[in-house]
Amino acid sequence: MEDIGKIMAIFIPILVVVGGITLAIVRVITQARLEELARRERIAAIERGADPEKLAVIMGAATDSYSMGDSRLKRAHGLLIGAFILMAFGVGLSILGYTLEPRESHWVMGLLPILIGVALLASSLVVWPRRKS
Repeated sequence: MEDIGKIMAIFIPILVVVGGITLAIVRVITQARLEELARRERIAAIERGADPEKLAVIMGAATDSYSMGDSRLKRAHGLLIGAFILMAFGVGLSILGYTLEPRESHWVMGLLPILIGVALLASSLVVWPRRKS
């Protein structure tokens, strides 16, 4: 039974990495296919006599406002998500260090991810797009 646990401990991370890479590849292929279909549809409409000026501009496969919006907003959201993940990891690491040996100061290990998360949070506020007045 112990051997099965060791084998599972090795194969689970490998399976997660392979699954993540596979998911990324499938997403790229799907987006490329959607862009190709949008271009074909545009060409077919032009061939049928539609005015090219009145057709929607193809800006990638996604047509929602977030994907066609400001790249600074995407970057700010990414920094914000990373900040919260790192701060949560730091808090968890601090709690774990404190509960394992309360008399020692191992809880300090969680301060580094917390501080990196705070720095990412501050940088997301700097990158966040400002409204034009």
